[in-house]
Amino acid sequence: MVTVHLHPGQTPAQFIAAGDALTHAWRCHQVKVVSPRRGVVVVTAIARDPLAKVGGWSSAPPARLLAATLGKADDGSYWTVDLRKSPHWLITGATQSGKSTLVAAWLTELGSQPVVLVGIDLKGGMELGLYERRLSALATDRQGAMRILTALVAELMARMSVCREAGARSIWDLPETERPAPVVLFVDEIAELYLAASLTGRKEAVECSTLLLRVAQLGAALGVHLILAGQRFGHDLGPGATAIRAQLGGRVCHRVHDEQTAVMTLGDLAPDAVVVAQSITEHEQGVAVTAVDGQWKRVRSRLVAPDFLRSHGELTADQVSAPFLRPVVEGGGTND
Repeated sequence: MVTVHLHPGQTPAQFIAAGDALTHAWRCHQVKVVSPRRGVVVVTAIARDPLAKVGGWSSAPPARLLAATLGKADDGSYWTVDLRKSPHWLITGATQSGKSTLVAAWLTELGSQPVVLVGIDLKGGMELGLYERRLSALATDRQGAMRILTALVAELMARMSVCREAGARSIWDLPETERPAPVVLFVDEIAELYLAASLTGRKEAVECSTLLLRVAQLGAALGVHLILAGQRFGHDLGPGATAIRAQLGGRVCHRVHDEQTAVMTLGDLAPDAVVVAQSITEHEQGVAVTAVDGQWKRVRSRLVAPDFLRSHGELTADQVSAPFLRPVVEGGGTND
């Protein structure tokens, strides 16, 4: 790793453009160039791919509440995401790219914590249904999704009243004994929430989009977080998709089939990362590019087998109660 102080007139673009040439000249796995601040460039030469295998999980650092260690980064460090720092996330990836494995790793990490987990899986529950025993509610159609989102908005209003009466700006300013449990909503195949063929379906899609946007806008300070996943995410999903993307400060892009999904996922946060994400091959399952706060890096999620996900959900079932979701569950279409 070399830190370079730039001369007047020099820009990081000159070093970034030379990255591929340096990789070949030095015969290493990758040369990564970043500019942590103006006038400075850090050039990192990586001898071999640290993401070729993600192992050694017994030594993973302990995570605080709402933090999850999901895998490894391309510098060999652990990849940990803290929802209190980056409240909402978008995950994209084609079939067999590792998207579902990442969601499974996230579920098991948060499932061991005192966190309310809620799911919307519009592929008939094929993905999130494996963790159904741990979820406080699971919707498998758009009508069920509307019920869950409506209940979450109502819960946000209730939490807002509690904070206002206590003179608190967030639930984290409340005494621990009075603090409501954090809520994390996982939505799998987000495009299905926005797309509809019939007039009734389009009305439902608009309502779901509005409710989801309200949760995103109000949720960070009130302990309600979103993790949205899908194979594709583009402008064709409508203005609701663009609006919700602006609220998702954390992004993860696996191998995708279309450029628009990569651009929508990473382009507004880290334009340079779009090309890197598009270079991920079908043989690099689990490898992705993540961006947050304008910085990006290559990562690889740890492998969580379906059987482990199911058994973990059974072991951690009934760990956290969610009274505000009871009417939703009793109304059908969700899991108790």
